[in-house]
Amino acid sequence: MRIRHTPRAATGLRPLPAGAGVDAHRHDEHQIAYAGRGVLSVTTDAGVWIAPGNRAIWIPAGTVHEHRAYGDTDLHLVGLPVEDNPLSLDRPAVIGVGPLLRELIIAYTRGPADPTDERRRLRAVLLDQLRHSAEQPLHVPTPKDPRLAAVCDVLRENPADPRTLAQLGAAAGVSDRTLTRLCRAELGMSFPQWRTQVRLHHALRLLAEGAPVTSVAHRCGWASSSAFIDVFRRAFGHTPGAHRTRF
Repeated sequence: MRIRHTPRAATGLRPLPAGAGVDAHRHDEHQIAYAGRGVLSVTTDAGVWIAPGNRAIWIPAGTVHEHRAYGDTDLHLVGLPVEDNPLSLDRPAVIGVGPLLRELIIAYTRGPADPTDERRRLRAVLLDQLRHSAEQPLHVPTPKDPRLAAVCDVLRENPADPRTLAQLGAAAGVSDRTLTRLCRAELGMSFPQWRTQVRLHHALRLLAEGAPVTSVAHRCGWASSSAFIDVFRRAFGHTPGAHRTRF
């Protein structure tokens, strides 16, 4: 696979139609990727990060990554020199985006790139807001051990698969105990936590594509719509129905 190298991270607005993406690339600057409309995912060899309209994705300089849009997406990109790391993070992360930060990102990426005093002041306030943005647990890590990867691939293909870790392990010829140990070592979370992340990621994609809430709950493996709504609200701060109207 050819990886495109772009020394400077792009800053600006890039509309992406549903299903479109940006192939693997890297740049020498940090970047904030924000979907003002639609849902955005970023994939690296370490996993997948996904962000609706009240989240953004931090991509450190040098990270090889791909973008993917779900639903018609307005991709806002903010490039930052390596000396500007308001989050003090050297790995990708999903961060919270409040109303003020949202408007700052939109204004900064829609305006002309000329280095005017007004634009410098806007950027300074944007950096201040980023420093106060909390990291959000919206990451689906990718396992490296082939035994765990085989089990995880089953759920990536079908998040609604109801089988327990022991049942999935039996089908793959791996013990429950081994898989539990591998989850903690390679994913940094328990298997139920990883499964919930996969289901939430899949749910965001389906909602962006216009699927009804009841259908999303069923296709992602929740026992009922109310159970799905509860988990979604705790993860994103609003219900799936409100998500569709807001973003």
